[in-house]
Formats: sequence, C-alpha cells, structure tokens
Amino acid sequence: MSDFANHSKPWFLFAGFLALVGGREGRRAALTGLAAVGAASLVVNQPMKRACVRARPDWDALRVPQQRRVRMPSSASFPSGHSASAAAFAVAVGDLLPAHRLPLRAAASIVAISRVYTGVHYPSDVLVGAAVGALLGRLASRTVRRLGVPDAD
Repeated sequence: MSDFANHSKPWFLFAGFLALVGGREGRRAALTGLAAVGAASLVVNQPMKRACVRARPDWDALRVPQQRRVRMPSSASFPSGHSASAAAFAVAVGDLLPAHRLPLRAAASIVAISRVYTGVHYPSDVLVGAAVGALLGRLASRTVRRLGVPDAD
C-alpha cells in the first residue's frame, strides 16, 4: 500500500471513479479532493519539509525487516507527504459525500500507518502530515460549500 500511494495514485483513481459514476456531485467531490491533495502536497513538500529537515529513520537501527522495506525517499522525513495527501482527499471528499467518509478515512489511515510500518517515517511525521492534510481537506470542502460552487458539469 505504501508504494501504491506514491504520487497520490489511489486518490487520482478514486477521483476518476467518482467522476465517471458519481454524477454531478461525484465530479464536484472529485475535483475538490484533488484540489485538497494539491494544496497538501504543495504545503508539506515545499515550506514544511524545507523548514524542518529531518533525516529519514535508520532501518537497521529500528530493525525493520527487509521484506517490509520500500524505496527510501530522498526528501526530508518530516512531515509525511503521503499522509497529508491521503488525509486531505479523505476529508474533502468525505465532507461532500458522507457515504464515502468511513472507507476513505480507513484507506488514508492504512497509507499513514504503512509509512511507519515500512520504516520511511517516524510516527510524528505521519501524525503531523495527516493533521495538515485533514485541515486543508476541510478548508477545501468548506470553501466549495461557502462559495456555492455548483456540481461539475
């Protein structure tokens, strides 16, 4: 799951699914979710990672078994961009389409946990990334509602 979540693939795939079968509301939620992912990626991967340059965990020191290891990213560890993007999409789409809230949050949680499980992030990286993502996801969904953005045609 950790590798699959690279480049926000699950969120792009689910957004495509919503756009195809979700009607006008699904398209609006998909676009809002992707906007939230974009905002989270920008905020986390630019100013936050640059301001707090934290080294990635040491697999050997943490005794992470070889079979759990994924490609170690070259960027700073803090905060987790995967967790931020996952939470941003889950919260934004879940706010607009409540029927999808629980499954999306479960998927986002699995992505976040997988980053610690594979040894590429510390738990605090994931918690802060998820918090930032959730905040931006909520901001995206509230903005869409407040501005009265119509469902996508």
